[in-house]
Amino acid sequence: MRIDGIDVHETVMGSGPPLLFLHGWGVGHESYLPLLNRLAVTHTVYAPDMPGFGKTPEPETAWGADGYADFVSAYCAAKGLTAPVCVAHSNGGRVLLRLLSRDEPGVAPPRVVLFDAAGLRPKRGLKRTAKVYTYKAGKILLKPFPKALERYRAGKGSADYRAASPLMKAVMSKLLAVDLSGGLPNIKAPILLVWGEDDTATPLADGRRMERLIPGAGLAVLPGGHWAFMERLPHTMRILDSFLR
Repeated sequence: MRIDGIDVHETVMGSGPPLLFLHGWGVGHESYLPLLNRLAVTHTVYAPDMPGFGKTPEPETAWGADGYADFVSAYCAAKGLTAPVCVAHSNGGRVLLRLLSRDEPGVAPPRVVLFDAAGLRPKRGLKRTAKVYTYKAGKILLKPFPKALERYRAGKGSADYRAASPLMKAVMSKLLAVDLSGGLPNIKAPILLVWGEDDTATPLADGRRMERLIPGAGLAVLPGGHWAFMERLPHTMRILDSFLR
């Protein structure tokens, strides 16, 4: 379907109450098909590839959290979804949290499930602070030498950052620059947080902090890392079946 001039790749399947699924960074919704197939037994699942991921083209400019929240709002409006159950992983959780914390979110989900959600800025220790400022100083020194600067940038950052296109690198920088903690107490929907206890991408400490900040939140912890909910799918589905009922 076409939204705001972008050809959006999506999957819609199942029957029952509407459920919106938002994927994480670097993948499209098809990476989650085993989970989506289970959810489609009890719900009509709507799973778009957000712009810049999966089979959906990149946005024309570097979007931040609000840009992607606007996209989700426009997608729901196009589909006639006013109160879908919402499920999201990682960066999809960041987008959903930003949408739900706004004064006029555009959707009012009866239930929300977040798997290892992003959105909280990590606290910097002394080592991390020194690393950040060393990187910034390096960029300043190499600015007169564009090729050397590009090589310097290419060797820094996470694997996701290094694999991204120039535009999506700018998108990632914008997303990571925002701390959503201030808006979390505004969220009214009941939220189930499901976390891998050994997650290094979005640490369990983030999940515990979200549980404290969001009035209607509860936390379930699974053995494993950032993809624990997929690696332990039968366990995950037992948790979801209970919560979604």
